Amino acid sequence: MKIMRSDRKGSRLREIGDEPDYRFTLANERTFLAWIRTALSLLAGGVAVVQLVPDLAPHGQRLLLGLALVALALTLSATAYRRWYRVERAMRLGHALPFSAVPLVLSAGLVVVIVVSVVLMIAS
Repeated sequence: MKIMRSDRKGSRLREIGDEPDYRFTLANERTFLAWIRTALSLLAGGVAVVQLVPDLAPHGQRLLLGLALVALALTLSATAYRRWYRVERAMRLGHALPFSAVPLVLSAGLVVVIVVSVVLMIAS
């Protein structure tokens, strides 16, 4: 289905380019929702580390670990919509899908959190 071509800044997304195959749009939406679910899980984990596992480590160390998880959740939730929008726009314009460094940041952050958690568990 041909839609009015417009690429000016501030254009409504539905007015840009051609309507993509609905399966790709739905897959993009599912990815967005997966990022939001992951952010909520990280947030819950951060709160749990601080509030529910006092035997893991002293409060200050648990607080740093919890804040790291919350920071990852914030990063993921803050970038999820932008990623969804950029991918949707690229599909509509027939461009290559944009690169995102967020998966690398999330992976590296989780590696740090896991290593610190293991050290704290062994030390306690």
